Amino acid sequence: MLGRIGATIATTLSAVMALGGAPASAAGPQAKPRILVLATGGTIAQTTGKDSVLSGSALVAAVPGLDAAADVSAEQVAQVSSPDITAEVWLRLARRIDEVLASGAADGVVVTHGTDTLEETAYFLDLVVKSDKPVVVVGSMRGSGSVSADGPANLANAVAIAADPAAKGAGVLVTLNDGIYAARDVTKTNTTGLDAFKAPDVGPLGIMQGRKPHFYRTTTRPHTAATEFDVSTLRALPRVAIVYSYVDVGPALLNAAIGDGAKGIVYAGTGNGSIPKAVQPAVEAGVGKGVVVVRSSRVNGGLVERNGEHDDDALGTVTSDTLNPQKARVLLMLALTKTSDAKQIQQMFSRY
Repeated sequence: MLGRIGATIATTLSAVMALGGAPASAAGPQAKPRILVLATGGTIAQTTGKDSVLSGSALVAAVPGLDAAADVSAEQVAQVSSPDITAEVWLRLARRIDEVLASGAADGVVVTHGTDTLEETAYFLDLVVKSDKPVVVVGSMRGSGSVSADGPANLANAVAIAADPAAKGAGVLVTLNDGIYAARDVTKTNTTGLDAFKAPDVGPLGIMQGRKPHFYRTTTRPHTAATEFDVSTLRALPRVAIVYSYVDVGPALLNAAIGDGAKGIVYAGTGNGSIPKAVQPAVEAGVGKGVVVVRSSRVNGGLVERNGEHDDDALGTVTSDTLNPQKARVLLMLALTKTSDAKQIQQMFSRY
């Protein structure tokens, strides 16, 4: 009896192998995703102070068990505090991401970044990266020399997200403090708190639990490979300034920005993007000179609606939808690489 069973098993195995298959127990271990960490500096790389920083490779090596979810390597793209991030760094970063993802050298990318301008870099990448492979931007609110440093956990989460199949096609993501956010929606809401990053209008896409991402929704706005923006040959981005509104504000700052060569202005107005009467003539004059003016809001949340607070059709202005001033500036810079027509740019703000 046992002999007949053994012969049957052997015959079955031979048939499976002849068809090019193999029994599950004989299969080798599945290859782990390859994740490239592109380091730019910031608090996550700091040890005991701003001038004491870890390289990307040292940062990766300092996190225990980081290779549990993926084969992780690192490259240094920049080593600066995030207030010193420039458009040149953005362009270099975007090109490197496109290069490694298109070549198949990596299955996903994690960008380590200071938190002060993290949301701007993430949204820029969300608009220009030409791949549906995961890209995750991560930082920390405390350096590694601090008590309860959050960098190691945040980086481990970022690698786990970039290695997860559910992150493919989700656009550029941001993670801190166990939250998973769309780059378009997230903003820094606290100067020092660990829960500084939030998406005020729509909330997170998901959460991390035990180094495993759990997604509950997706973003509906086009991103990455679905956008019209291509920075592969750009050497610089158009100059765009942000002008902030306040009680008794006059036109001086707006006029100075235009005089300094700004091709676009984001006006961070009060409430629903209000522009005071004292400033409106300067806006009209700037629009008449071909400067694109976008109405945004200094309020941390809400939608600036077209023809709401002002007659944008008559004023010649563009409205920012739910983008805060700093993100409206990112989109306007990219829009100006395509056109200076306010109607076409308004369509981009409604789309992205």
